[in-house]
Amino acid sequence: MDERTAQNRDSAKADTSLSSRVPPWRTPAVILVCGCLIAMIGFGARSGLGFFLTPMSSAHGWGRDVFALALAIQMLLWGAAQPLAGAVADRYGAAPVLSIGAVLYALGLASMAYAATPGMLHLTAGAVIGFGLAGSSFTIVLGAFGKLMPPQWRSLAFGAGTAAGSFGQFLFSPLAVALIGGVGWEDTLVIFAAVVREALGHKSYVLLVLGFFTCGFQIFFIAVHLPAYLVDRGLPSEVGGWTLASIGLFNIVGAISAGWLAEFMPKRYILSLIYFGRAAAILVYILLPPSTIATLIFGAVMGLLWLSTVPPTSGLVAVMFGTRWLAMLFGFAFFSHQVGGFLGVWLGGVLFERTGSYDAVWWLSILLGLLSAAINLPIVEKPVARLAPA
Repeated sequence: MDERTAQNRDSAKADTSLSSRVPPWRTPAVILVCGCLIAMIGFGARSGLGFFLTPMSSAHGWGRDVFALALAIQMLLWGAAQPLAGAVADRYGAAPVLSIGAVLYALGLASMAYAATPGMLHLTAGAVIGFGLAGSSFTIVLGAFGKLMPPQWRSLAFGAGTAAGSFGQFLFSPLAVALIGGVGWEDTLVIFAAVVREALGHKSYVLLVLGFFTCGFQIFFIAVHLPAYLVDRGLPSEVGGWTLASIGLFNIVGAISAGWLAEFMPKRYILSLIYFGRAAAILVYILLPPSTIATLIFGAVMGLLWLSTVPPTSGLVAVMFGTRWLAMLFGFAFFSHQVGGFLGVWLGGVLFERTGSYDAVWWLSILLGLLSAAINLPIVEKPVARLAPA
C-alpha cells in the first residue's frame, strides 16, 4: 500500500465519523462556495490597503515609514495570532472564530479612517486589523476545508479557497482606486469596513515554514509599495490598480492549477518552481524601463505565482501531520509568512526614506526567492512517525 492510499484511507475514516454530525444540506459544493466567499471578502479588502499609503501620508504629513510600520505590525500580529485562532477553530469550529475576526477586522478598518497620529494608525491598522485578519482570513477557511471536505475534494478546495482570496484582490484593488478618487480615503476605509463586516523539530516542516517566509516578504512588499513605486517611475496611479487587479485575476488560475498539480507531482517541486519563477520575474521587471505594458505583464506573471504557494504548503502540512490540527499547524507556517510580510512592508518604507529608492528591497526579494527555491527541495513528503502506516 503506497503512502497516498494510506493517507486517503485514514482521511476517509475521519470524514465518515464527521458525516454523522453534518447536516444533509452541507454538501462539499455548499462548503466550497461559502468558504470562497469568506476568503474573497476577507482578503480583498486587505489587498487594497496599499492604495492608502500615499493619501494618508500626505494628509497627515507622515513619511512612508509610518504607514509601512503600521501594516508591518499588522502582518506580524496577524501571523502571531494565527496559530491561536487556528487552534480555537480546530477545537470549537470555524464559525465563531470567523465571526469574531470579522468584527475586529471591520472595527480596525473603520477606526483607521480616523487615525490622526502614528500611534493610532499603528493601533488600528496594525493591531486591530492584524488580530481581525487572524480570525477571518482564508487560513481558517482552508482549515475548515481540510476537515469538512472529502479527500477527493481537498486539494481542489485548497486551491479554490486561495484563488477566491485573489479574486477578492481583483475586485477590491480597482475599487479602492475609484473610491479614493471619488469619496476620499477616509470614507473608502469605512466602506471597506462595512463590506467586511457583512460578509518546531520536524526538519521538512521547518524548511516549509522558512520558505513560506519569502512568500510573505515578496507579496506584501509588492501589494503595499508597488502603487507608490509605479508613480515614482512616472506611471499613472491607475496602472497600479490594474496591476494589482491582474495579480488577483491571474492568481485564480495559478492557485487552482497549483492545487490540481499537487495531486500529480511532488509539492516541494511545485514550491521550488514558484519561488524561482518569482525571482526571475522580479529580476526581468526591474531591469526593464518603466512602461504600462511591462507592468501589466509583470502583474500577470506574478499573479500566476502569487498565492499559488498556499495549496502545496497547506497540502504538505496535511501530509506531514494529518488534518486534525491542520488550521493550527498551518497557522504556525503562516506566522512565518507574516513575519516575512512584516519585514517586506516595513523595510520597503524604511529603506525608501533612507535611500529614496526601492531597489534594495527588490534585490533582496530576488535573493530570498532563490534561497526558498533551494530549501524546499529537501522536504520529505511523508507523514510523521506517529501517522505513518504500519
